[in-house]
Amino acid sequence: MGAIYLIRHGQASFGAADYDALSPLGFEQSTVLGAELKRRGVEFAQVRSGTLARQRDTAATALKALGCDVPVVEDERWNEYDHVDIAAHHAGGAPQQDSREYQRLLDAALTEWVDSGDSGPCTESWPAFLGRCTAALAELAGSLGKGENGLVFTSGGVLGAVAGSLLGTPGPGLLKLNRVTVNTGITKLTSGRGGVNLLSFNEHPHLEGENARLLSYR
Repeated sequence: MGAIYLIRHGQASFGAADYDALSPLGFEQSTVLGAELKRRGVEFAQVRSGTLARQRDTAATALKALGCDVPVVEDERWNEYDHVDIAAHHAGGAPQQDSREYQRLLDAALTEWVDSGDSGPCTESWPAFLGRCTAALAELAGSLGKGENGLVFTSGGVLGAVAGSLLGTPGPGLLKLNRVTVNTGITKLTSGRGGVNLLSFNEHPHLEGENARLLSYR
């Protein structure tokens, strides 16, 4: 049975002028991630990535460490939700520089975003976001041959929505799972005749032990 590995990008540049840029720690996390995938001995038939810089740079760095030369197909459906737009339209605020305050505001804004459904004021509604994420997953799963593996570099909100959807609770999945995803965490799905199923979520053994200093959530 084939599998799909969903990877959250490495640490971005929280608090900097360009949040989307992968931080030095993010590049190091991505290298360690590639080594972990190499250790597992998994071969990938297809590799996908969102179009955001932090996703693309995580992919390039990890694949180099993995020694995988499969071309990366970029697909904006794997991109994260627009946290700036959501925060500006919900919960009465904008993203904060303080990490704890940022998380509090983001949690409240995401809750309102999900609850507002199609009638929300944001450029992209929650149903539209969920629809594109699940469509991207379905397309990838359908394109894999028997026993083939796929690899995707994406973001925490996408992971929360997809995992929640596979568990039958997409809204709570986004709200509860998104906030605990670690940078370069691995979510593994099985793909076969029975469809796509969630096997594991947010694995990060490569960020434990001697690499515990690399663990980050932002």
